[in-house]
Order: sequence, then C-alpha cells, then structure tokens
Amino acid sequence: MNDKRELLLIKRSEKEYYGSVWEIPGGRLEKGEDAFAGLKREVKEETGIEIEILNPLKVHNFTRKDSQRIRITTFLCMPISESVALSSEHTEYYWTTLEKAKSMITPFFREEIELLQKHFHSNL
Repeated sequence: MNDKRELLLIKRSEKEYYGSVWEIPGGRLEKGEDAFAGLKREVKEETGIEIEILNPLKVHNFTRKDSQRIRITTFLCMPISESVALSSEHTEYYWTTLEKAKSMITPFFREEIELLQKHFHSNL
C-alpha cells in the first residue's frame, strides 16, 4: 500500500508458473532466512521497492498438486519509495485502488484486499 491507499499489483510473465496472473509482490524464503528479511528481499528483487512491514494480514496453508505443503503469510507493507523496477518474472505493474484490485488480482488474494478494505473503513 502507498499513502494514497493504493495497492501495487504485478503481472507474472507468461513464461512463469501461473503466467499472466496479477498478484501482490512476494516470494519464498531462503533456508534459515528471517521472514521479515525475506519479505523485504523478495519485494526488492521483484519490484525494486524498499518496504516497511506494518502488520500481518492472513496465513494460507495448502498442499499443491505435487504434494508440496505451502504456508503463505501476507503482510500490510508501505513502500519507502514508489519507483518500480520489475524483475524478469513480471511484465507489468499497476498501482490501483483496493476495489479495482479485487477485480484484477488472482482470487487467491482477494480475502486480503477485503481485510484491508474493512481495516481502512473502520479507521475513517
């Protein structure tokens, strides 16, 4: 999120798994890596943006089709800068409102957007 309450979405390259899908920045931790350090590293690698981590939003636990067990933790973050430099894994980026993000993003992350909308609505 930025100070205008816009969310940064990034579009996966067609060459990547789930190609052409809009998602939020993030990725996998390296073995033994601190979760916060890993999140900052992944966002920087994917977007060129340095972030401040504010609050956790949601934890997803699931098993992929290949039987790999996955845990994804999403966080509310604020960019320290908004100058985007995408990695080769992504082809486009878009700063957008939460409402528009819900219609663009992969359904997997829609609940996070709804949590943010409730948070911001209750803090008006």
